[in-house]
Amino acid sequence: MKSSLPLPVRIAAGLAVTAVEQARKLPEQLTGLPVTVVSQALQLSMRVQQRVTELAIKGDDALASLRPVEETPDWATFDEDDTPEPQEQDIDPWLEEERAVSEHEDSDDNGDDEIAAGGPSALPEYDELSVPQLRARLRRLSLDDLEQLLAYEREHAARPAYQGMLTRRIATVRAQENTDS
Repeated sequence: MKSSLPLPVRIAAGLAVTAVEQARKLPEQLTGLPVTVVSQALQLSMRVQQRVTELAIKGDDALASLRPVEETPDWATFDEDDTPEPQEQDIDPWLEEERAVSEHEDSDDNGDDEIAAGGPSALPEYDELSVPQLRARLRRLSLDDLEQLLAYEREHAARPAYQGMLTRRIATVRAQENTDS
């Protein structure tokens, strides 16, 4: 059915019906209204905070291009700045090994090596070496030198840590020789 009434009258009638329907639903909606209002207020607050943060970031970027940033401000302190004195249990064995290697290489460069009396010819200072110091030198020794050191260790001090390390190194060198062949 075609309506003979003009369009504005039909729109007004539709608005009136919608208003009556909404008025009928109002008691049901009133119970949920506080939650809806609070939710919308929080959403609006979050949006405002996001916009303010975006503007602050853009402002920081613009200002950063105008002035150089200090590498480390005077007031800044970092954990690395506080270097506590190492305690006995804090000593790193790998660092000790590297230090021993560098000491040995430095002494080789100077030519002032003192040959310890009674040590094996492959490593004359063998008796004074700690386990990390010996480990640092093992890679430079040949299979014959390693076997000589093991025999010397067995005859003199027979220290299990030294014997075990020498035995493992000998096995590794032999395995490398077998794979190279």
